[in-house]
Amino acid sequence: MLVEWDPDKARLNSRKHGVSFADAVLALEDAEALTMRDLFSGEEERWVTMGSDALGRVLVVVYTWRGERLRLISARKATARERRRYEEAK
Repeated sequence: MLVEWDPDKARLNSRKHGVSFADAVLALEDAEALTMRDLFSGEEERWVTMGSDALGRVLVVVYTWRGERLRLISARKATARERRRYEEAK
């Protein structure tokens, strides 16, 4: 899977949410990750994945597809409710 992101967006995301896009990639590779389409994304088709990173944090990662490349939009730690949903689905 080819993954790309805007470096400025990655820095802002890390400052705002405390999650690097490199960690977000690991969450996307989680074999037990949950993925759903973001129905509120407007014109651009976006996807949301909940998965665990190397630190064991459950992350919520938003992205879109640009041809063959996955483009990261944002990544944050899951809320308690989202973590429960992830754990129950395992």
